[in-house]
Amino acid sequence: MKKIYPKKLQKGDTLRVIAPARSLGILSKETCDIANQRFEEMGLKLEFGKHVEEMDDFKSSSIASRVEDFHAAFKDPKVKAVISVIGGFNSNHLLKYIDWDLVKNNPKIFCGYSDITSLNNAIYAKTGLVNYSGPAFSTFGKMRDSKYSIDYFKKFFFSDDPIDIKPSDRWDDRKWWIDQNEAEYFENEGWQIIREGEASGTIIGGNLCTLNLLQGTEYFPTLDDSILFIEDDYESNAVTFDRDLQSLIHQKGFEKVKGIVIGRFQVASEVTNSLLEQIIKTKKELDGLPVIAGVDFGHTDPKITFPVGGEVKIVVKDNESSIVVLKH
Repeated sequence: MKKIYPKKLQKGDTLRVIAPARSLGILSKETCDIANQRFEEMGLKLEFGKHVEEMDDFKSSSIASRVEDFHAAFKDPKVKAVISVIGGFNSNHLLKYIDWDLVKNNPKIFCGYSDITSLNNAIYAKTGLVNYSGPAFSTFGKMRDSKYSIDYFKKFFFSDDPIDIKPSDRWDDRKWWIDQNEAEYFENEGWQIIREGEASGTIIGGNLCTLNLLQGTEYFPTLDDSILFIEDDYESNAVTFDRDLQSLIHQKGFEKVKGIVIGRFQVASEVTNSLLEQIIKTKKELDGLPVIAGVDFGHTDPKITFPVGGEVKIVVKDNESSIVVLKH
């Protein structure tokens, strides 16, 4: 399938916020006000989908409401980018109801992470549209230490230039949306080198347990010449990550994967560098693949943006590692 790269943003462009998973109604006014200000500072105009504040017992809205907002965002020619409110648990509800021809014929930036991984990879699999795993609208509501995340968001959406990913100086895993003044930071010790090597390929992935929901369906993207970017949240641990990774390894075409990039684990997962290395090095299917971990994406902050379907080159060597997104 031919890849489609969406046009980049310019100041004055309109961005539409939709809720394919959880509702805008779960966010505080303070979080929304800060996020609105962040987009204004970037020179972007914000609009919100018709149904973003609807909320049922699952803190989401009906499939019909979510699909309507998704379609409306892609139909509207003035909308240049679409971003998810937040993640959740149920964006895969939408897949068989989406008009994929509409998406393919109206390509534009689409961005979200966590549960939105199902949409990220389905969009690429069904249409060839390169789209983005990156900050949700809610992410921009973080008062402190947002510069790294915002800088990478801007690099990916306002320029076509190759992007050299660098580790953040520090990171946090706090519930800032409950208390914006809470402060607990960890110095970033850099990336974890698990297996050395070099590889280039197409980025596939996001949240691992969500990606695995697509297994065996028409929405699972090809793994041919791919570099997997995978992460998991606080509900994961070494045992569940291990079996979820093994499930992915069992997929048809996994032998064509070229390398693996793993996002930083949350503290509650208790996945240490040592445990992660054991998981990787006990899998013969991963022999010969470069593997690097502790990269700034996933459920800690700050986080990079990365293109699902984009092209990347990774070099994994002690003191010489690099991740360069070549085309996005």
